[in-house]
Parts: sequence; structure tokens; C-alpha cells
Amino acid sequence: MSDTLIMTGRSVRLSRRNVDALIMAMALPVMLLLIFVYFFGGAINTGTEYVTYVVPGVLLLCAGFGSASTAVAVTEDLKGGVIDRFRSLDIGGTPILAGHVLASTARNLIATALVFALAFAIGFRPSAGPGGWLAAIGLLVAYIAALSWLSATVGLLVKSPEAAGGFTFFVSFLPYPSSAFVPTDTMPSWLQGFAAHQPVTHVIEAVRGLLLGQPVGSTGWVALAWCTGILAASVAASGALFKRRTA
Repeated sequence: MSDTLIMTGRSVRLSRRNVDALIMAMALPVMLLLIFVYFFGGAINTGTEYVTYVVPGVLLLCAGFGSASTAVAVTEDLKGGVIDRFRSLDIGGTPILAGHVLASTARNLIATALVFALAFAIGFRPSAGPGGWLAAIGLLVAYIAALSWLSATVGLLVKSPEAAGGFTFFVSFLPYPSSAFVPTDTMPSWLQGFAAHQPVTHVIEAVRGLLLGQPVGSTGWVALAWCTGILAASVAASGALFKRRTA
């Protein structure tokens, strides 16, 4: 645990010193929310105020972008040789990766708070009670943690930071073929099956329902199961990959 906290502090300091990336991580959610609400919102009919509909999708889109940067950070550590230095200090792979994941989660929670603050300023009015808010935030944290650890696993798998950066595009693309910005039944029939059943849609629908005080049924459990499964698989795979890369 102490090694994990030390590695988390290191990752946070690295993020703070990388001012350009930090500004982008904070500014991107604000820009995307404004673009979708004011550029596209007037042309999209979702049966409710578009800002109310789109906020969960923007949250997951930015969480994907922010979490994917973990792959680049892990690859840079491997390429720079600092991992060998940590291993000589008897620090295992789990604390090193957990430090990156926890720092990524912290960055994403700050970006999430910014999105909520801006959303309230432009008309977002959720009707969730304290329990709904806690459940929605807990699900967002689970999604961010799962995606961050998956990103760390990708960082161990690829050979260069440039290749790891390609993962950012893939993860950022996933919310588009989902219910993030438009209902899935408005999509072409050949795409609706994938869009309705991919993990991002389940998480978005659960978060949206919780924030609006609506019953989510089994969607919340399905979303949590996706997050748990991705996290468990990523932790197991990253352990094996770390041993192989540092052997």
C-alpha cells in the first residue's frame, strides 16, 4: 500500500508538471459539452432537453480520453528505463501500475466536476436524490478505473508511446456508436445491435437514469458487471505482461 501511494504521488506530480496535457484534459470536456449542446443540440430530438440527455455521454467521452493517456505514461516509463530503477528498489509491478491508474482516476474526477459545473450553468437540472448521486458517481469511478487499468495494460503491450497514443482514438470513439448523443433506435439497423449492447451504452443509460431519478432496472448491474469484468481482466493481463516486459 505504501508503494502504491508513493507511485500515485509520483504520477500526480508528473501530471502537474505536464501543463499542456493538464490544460487539455481540463479544457476538452468543457469544449465538447458546449459544442454538442449549442452546435448540434438544436437539430437533435431526444424527447428532453438536450443538455440533460448529453451530459452522461460527454462524461464518458472525456473519461475515455483521459484514461487512455495512461497507456502513454506506462510506455514512456518502460522506454525511459525508470521501471528498472523501481525494480532495483524492490517495488513490484502492481504498485507502479496502480499509481498510474489512481492518478488517472483523480484527473478524470476533476474533469468530471468541471463538466457538472458547466452543465449546471447551461441548464442541466438532474432530479436524483443523494442515493442516486452516490450510485452515479460510484459507477463513473468504476468505469474510469476499469478503463485506466485497461489503458495501462495496452501501455505494457505496445512498444512505443506513439502506438499507445493510438489507443486514445479507439477509446474516444466508443461513445459515438452508443446512446451518448442520440438514441440508438435512430441509427441504421445494422448498427443498432452493437450500439445497444456495448458496455458504454449500459454505463451511459445507468448514469443517465440515476441522475434523472428514473428506474434503471438491470441496466445498472449490467454496467457494473462490464466495469468489474474489464478491470479484473486488465489486472490479470497486466501482471503477466509486466513480468514479460521486465524479464
